[in-house]
Amino acid sequence: MSDTIRHHLTEALLMAYSAGTLPEAFNLAIATHVSMCDACRAAVESYDCVGGALLAETETVDMSASALAATLAMIHAGDAAPPAPAPRRSDVPRPLADYIGGSLADVAWRPVGMGVKQAVLKTSDAATARLLFIPAGAAMPDHSHNGLEMTLVLRGAFFDEEDRFGPGDIELATEADQHTPVADIGEDCICLAVTDAPLKFRRLLPRLAQPFLGI
Repeated sequence: MSDTIRHHLTEALLMAYSAGTLPEAFNLAIATHVSMCDACRAAVESYDCVGGALLAETETVDMSASALAATLAMIHAGDAAPPAPAPRRSDVPRPLADYIGGSLADVAWRPVGMGVKQAVLKTSDAATARLLFIPAGAAMPDHSHNGLEMTLVLRGAFFDEEDRFGPGDIELATEADQHTPVADIGEDCICLAVTDAPLKFRRLLPRLAQPFLGI
């Protein structure tokens, strides 16, 4: 799939992901894209190497003589972790499969109107991650942004005023962008969308529904 991916993450986002400074929802989207994209995966690995080299050059701090014993005592005092379940076959990349409980067939979709469905994924409160199901040919409401919106295509494709986005492509939209995403006519589109602030809708009906849908 990587050969067909045309829209990638920025260096700043890849570096922040490597450094572990992003909210959980954005980490999920980036991890899912990186698992699909050879170029971005190679970039993350290079940033990880740079971070490791910097750590190696950082001044060390002596630990107390009892630190190891205290850590081992805490480990032994904790409950034994249950054995890891056998990996399940999934139709989505592994980072996302862990959040939806397996495959797209396990997703608890919630209708939001005009055939569009969504499923909000459980992450930290710093940002919101949701799966979107957009029927072929259907349009999302025209909107702009109060922050960053990251949209990763899992199936199908969509286009807007900027370009066309297919499987593995990731679109980054900021406060400067306003668009109307439309699912390609050939196939229903399933996306992973992440936002760190509510969207800004032009039309009244989406604005009225916004508090109930959490978008």
